[in-house]
Parts: sequence; C-alpha cells; structure tokens
Amino acid sequence: MAYPQVVVTGMGAVTPIGIGCDAFWKSLANGENGVAPITIFDVSRYPVKLAAEVKNFDPAEFMPLKRVDRAGRCTQFAIAAMNEAVKQAGLDMSRERPERVGVIIATTGMVGELYYHSEVLRQRGPMRIDPLLAAKVGANMVPVQMAMVLGAKGPNSSINSACATGSDAIGIALSHLRLGHADVIIVGGAETVIDPISVATVGLLGALSRQTDPAKASRPFDLERDGFIYGEGAGILVLETYEHAMGRGAPLLAEVAGAGWSYDATNETAPDAEGESFAIKAAIGDADISLQDIDYVNAHGTSTRLNDKTETAAIRMVLGRHAYNIPISSNKSMIGHLACAAGSIEAVASVLTLRYGMVPPTINYRTPDPECDLDYVPNVARKMEVRTILSNSFGMGGQNCCLILRKVEKNK
Repeated sequence: MAYPQVVVTGMGAVTPIGIGCDAFWKSLANGENGVAPITIFDVSRYPVKLAAEVKNFDPAEFMPLKRVDRAGRCTQFAIAAMNEAVKQAGLDMSRERPERVGVIIATTGMVGELYYHSEVLRQRGPMRIDPLLAAKVGANMVPVQMAMVLGAKGPNSSINSACATGSDAIGIALSHLRLGHADVIIVGGAETVIDPISVATVGLLGALSRQTDPAKASRPFDLERDGFIYGEGAGILVLETYEHAMGRGAPLLAEVAGAGWSYDATNETAPDAEGESFAIKAAIGDADISLQDIDYVNAHGTSTRLNDKTETAAIRMVLGRHAYNIPISSNKSMIGHLACAAGSIEAVASVLTLRYGMVPPTINYRTPDPECDLDYVPNVARKMEVRTILSNSFGMGGQNCCLILRKVEKNK
C-alpha cells in the first residue's frame, strides 16, 4: 500500500534557550547552555541543584488572561508553541474542516501541581483547593485546551511513553495522516517536570546529575558524565499530507518519512542496545531508505552512564561502519531532558538542521569515553549539507521510538 507523504508545515518552540524557533535555533547553533540553578522551588535540601528552566515566559503574551487562568504552565507552553506553529504554517481554520484537524500531545501534565495542592489540602482543607485544578493537571487537558483555542475537532489524544513520548506522538500523528483519519494534525510535546516530586524521585534513582557547575552538568557521551538535567518547555509541529499542504500553498519545511517502535523487555530502568536497535531499523525500513542515506543522528543522548554507551552500541549495531562517518549530537547538552517533550523539541531542532545546513554541537564535551567512540560534534556546530536525519528517543522502562526526517522530495 502506498501511503501519502506527510510533511511539516509549521513549528513552534518554548525552550530553556529561547522562546520561538528563531531564538531557539540561534542559541542551539551557538552552543548556548540553558542549565542554571533551580529557581522554581527551594532546593536547599535536595542533592540536585540544577535544571534547564524556561526564562522570561509571560503566558499573557500568547493567550487571553481567561485562558491563562484555566491553563497550567505546561498547557501555556503548548499553546504558545502551537500559536507560532500555526502561524508559520498559515493554517486558517475557517478554511478547514474542523473534524479533519487533530491535536496529539506528549506530556505528563502538571504532576508537580498536585504536590502544591496536596499541601493546601493538608493545611487549609478541601474547600481551599483550586476548583480548576482538574482542568490544569490532567495530561489530557493539554491537547483539550489547545484544540479549544484552535477549534480543532479531529483526533485528540495525550500519550505517555516516558522519554520516547515526543517522537511517539509524531509517529502516531504520521499514522493517522497516512490512514486518512485527518488532513492536519498539531503534534508535539509539552512538559514541566522541574518540581519537587520529579526531582526528588528521579534524583533518588541516581539518574540526575548532582553537579553544581552548569558547564559540567549535562555532558552527553563524555567520560565524566554523571546523569541528566531536567528541562522544560514545548515543541509543536503542524503535520499534514503533502496533497493537503500543496492544495493550500503551505510552506514545506520537511518530510516525516518514517517512524519505528520497539520495547526492550529487559529492565524497568536500564536500557538495552538490541531493543533500541529494533526501533532504529524499523524507522529506516518505514522510510524505505538505505543506511548510507542517513547524514546525521539527533541522539537521545541523556548524559547518563548507561544511556549514552547503550545508544552508541545500538547505532553501531544498525549502521555498522557508516556510524563512524556521520555526526551525532545531543540537544540535551544545552536544553536538558524535557522528558515526554524531548523527542518533539528534538524533531523541531532536526527540521531546523535540515533548513540551515548546520549540525548543532554536543556542548560540555571534554573527555572521550572509549565506550562512546563516534563523532559527537563536540562543542562547536558544524556546517554541512544534511538531507536525512535519524532522531532517536528511548524511554525509561524500555519504550523506544525513532523518526526519519528529511528534506521534502517531490511527491512520489
């Protein structure tokens, strides 16, 4: 069966290194570090002191005050990024069939908000809880409120497959469009996991860096890496079929050529190279490309001891000697780990890489690790022609999703 091509026509970004795709890309290409001391809550009793927070975000600049009051910070990020993406795509809902426009978002919702309100409940009683709390904290409320703002009445879902979710959402949107369930899908991820509960629990697992120097905190593939850094923000893309995009004269930013999924089935926290390799192979097969077509790998690259060497091994398993000929880098070195939103913001970064012909660096890289022996584009961006990108996302628990993004070719 010949599926229709699916293209990206618009993107939006709210990140720790810039709000808006232009600001995000400029910082990414310049290797700017978004990691700094946590200010969202008091970390004096926490061993983890750093995170990549979004700075200078005023939701009132992106939505009416009534929507600000009804939306949690996570949803506010998502709506701001969606507005940018829809504007770039030139998507006019008055010209669309609303039941053919969907919203699919990767998120955990506002889990941290429950912590604060549990304190209100304990100290002040049940009548003092925010009556809009349910509308703010639920993961499903992120795409619900986005679709209400846009007027989109097609498929509407929130999904969670841990750190693979951002790519997972894009893969699911790709499937919806290929199968004719929609003409347009607003897809991506939004996350706000810099909160007392998330930092405490994941910190106790030993997965978070305990560095106090931002230049040493998130350093994927470096021998001295000691864990990842949480980030927050949103990355949103407008996906549509090639025919629909051409029919309305939309900009063609990139093609989502393939997606592949797998599950490790080995351990709740430790990754497995073979399991990850299955997702990489599946994505390449779905896109119907050769291994030599891949010009760059946007790595999952979390900066944990296990992930980075396991991902390196998985890439070598699939790409063989070609793995040594292509650049591989991790955006997380600059923006931290956006959890469920990681894959979506990295997809935005990948499309920008295709557009500008510049591979972002892996910053904070100082000491090579013998088990991570590939080209990680250390510290300085690299100008080069890029046509096809493999973007990896591997979730804690073994849920994996990989994407193939490439420059748009004439519809086959």
